[in-house]
Amino acid sequence: MALSADLPVPGSLPAPTPRPARDPDRPLLDALFLGPYGENDTLLEKLVVEFLRDHVYWRRNFHPEDPPAIPTHAAQQPEYQAFEARLRRELHQLSASLKKSVPFHSPRYIGHMASDLLLPGLAAQMLTLPYNPNNVSEDAAPVTIDLEVQVGLQLARMLGYPSDPAQPQCAFGHLTSGGTVANYQALRLALALKAFPVALRAAGVPDIELPGDDWSAFNAGPDAGTELLVKWQDWLAAQSPRDRRRWREAVQAERIEHLGMVGFFARHQDLRVPKVLAPITAHYSWSKGLKLLGLGRDQLELLPERGMRLDAEALEETLQRCGRERQPVLMAVAVLGTTEYGTVDPVDAVVDARARALERGLGFSVHVDGAWGGYLATLFRNPDGSLRGLCEVREDYARFPLPEVHAAFAALGRTDSVTVDPHKLGYLPYGAGAFICRDHRATALLSEAADYVFREGPVDPDPARNYLTRYRQLGQFVPEGSKSGAAAAAVYVTHKVLPLDHENFGRLPRQTVLAAEALHEATLGLARELDGVARVAVPFAPDSNLVCLAINPAGNADLSVANAFVRRIHDELRSDPRQPLQLKEFFGSMTTLRPEAVGDVEMARILGAIGLDPDTLDPDGGNDNDRLVILRHTLMNPYLVDHANGISYIDMYLAYLGRRIRSLLLVPAA
Repeated sequence: MALSADLPVPGSLPAPTPRPARDPDRPLLDALFLGPYGENDTLLEKLVVEFLRDHVYWRRNFHPEDPPAIPTHAAQQPEYQAFEARLRRELHQLSASLKKSVPFHSPRYIGHMASDLLLPGLAAQMLTLPYNPNNVSEDAAPVTIDLEVQVGLQLARMLGYPSDPAQPQCAFGHLTSGGTVANYQALRLALALKAFPVALRAAGVPDIELPGDDWSAFNAGPDAGTELLVKWQDWLAAQSPRDRRRWREAVQAERIEHLGMVGFFARHQDLRVPKVLAPITAHYSWSKGLKLLGLGRDQLELLPERGMRLDAEALEETLQRCGRERQPVLMAVAVLGTTEYGTVDPVDAVVDARARALERGLGFSVHVDGAWGGYLATLFRNPDGSLRGLCEVREDYARFPLPEVHAAFAALGRTDSVTVDPHKLGYLPYGAGAFICRDHRATALLSEAADYVFREGPVDPDPARNYLTRYRQLGQFVPEGSKSGAAAAAVYVTHKVLPLDHENFGRLPRQTVLAAEALHEATLGLARELDGVARVAVPFAPDSNLVCLAINPAGNADLSVANAFVRRIHDELRSDPRQPLQLKEFFGSMTTLRPEAVGDVEMARILGAIGLDPDTLDPDGGNDNDRLVILRHTLMNPYLVDHANGISYIDMYLAYLGRRIRSLLLVPAA
């Protein structure tokens, strides 16, 4: 019987080369985390105590002439002591309850997108929390709001965006509660840019060359929209104060943000509500975002996949159809590491398709949802910010990256905006997502005035200082009205301690990719061991650090039977708060493969490779017959392969998985 652990994939690479016996990254890794056993507890404790005391000294030295508000004998009062007793009781109960939490810190956890927290970010967030800065404006966060603006520039540099604030077209980024809100911000900015040229035409602004009709204005593209915005701002500045106010109000009255969807499209009846084009594996936040903005879920068109990535030909055909039907497109979305499979869409093909569509008069934004894979960009960046070549990157790995994956990361600088989640592969506390746009000038379209929070400041002749001054009123431009300055401090300090390039921060994702390659390779051994017991396969070679396994009992051809079996395995891998954690040997997750996501050809290939009859797949049947259930493993923990102690948790996990498969099938061990 042919082994099926490594399915044939078009463009697959030669057999892996042996990995080094010693890991040169280990000395740095040993200092980065609290550790699976709390090995660095002394370091964290010293930092917390030192900076808590420092915070107390700061309080005591702010007007030390003021008398203490709380008397020294307060702790002796019965009511004080009763409160302390209640507080301790509740905290002890909370601490006991939290012991049922998922052990993200352990190498035995290979489930969802979570792992241990980096000490620099954890300590910085704990240090900042007592100051309680609110990064809505400099009035509430004079220190951390600058740190957040710097974080945006750090991430922009990692992505290949312009990151010098002295340059007019510098990028801009800010933190959000997560990738979902960052995706909302991308939709907001894209819609504002798309509709603004139409508003200029409707207001009858003179002396600025505008597109000849609404269709051309609506489809000018984000770069043209930004340039029109800059020309409008310059023209407006040259007017008298009275005319400036009159024209500002005239344009504002025509903007989609003022009229709303109904009013805007009622005034421009030759225009249709634009679509968002996204791969079928896109995160559900896109559906939520279209509903939230009032565009409607019907405007989200999901495109098929080819080889677990967005089908570039399908995108091209869709854009040509939209052009013929005069159907505007708001945005095309590429995913940089899907949350289900970790696969990387062809970002380069998407921006190339946008360029061709723009020549045909169909302009739109390109957004990359890199909530998961964004930090993998550090593997492709030199310390000077330049891009590493494919051959240079591949020197560290057996298979990674495939040429198409390298091309996708190389094209990030040509997109319009990106979502990145520091609380995923940035190893930082929740919630810290991030939105970054390539040209900060467009954010003026998002500005919201509130006199009690924001105020106009003088224009600094130095462009870099003017950039920083502008975003000290951060709440004008972001969806939130309040936001944690402590999260910004955590991300900023982490990026300063571990700069976002392959020599520094990149050592972390390097470990995760090596672990993914190790699991991919070791699955061949599991398949050999279980030959005649079960078919085990990696359904598609991993693009990043997520590896999926498809499993089917030997001799079974029915999809529903295989799915039920994998669900039984997952029941033993998932978190169960009703049981002590120590009863679980490993933690994993599961997902599904659907024909509409992978395509009929790919689906038939995967089912056939594990011995399932494609005819048992019923896309309309439901009841576990319309998809293939697979195990999903997120390999984030840098200690999965412990060379120093000669331990491979990957080998341990596959041995455990083999035992459980035999046990569930009542097959004795060989």
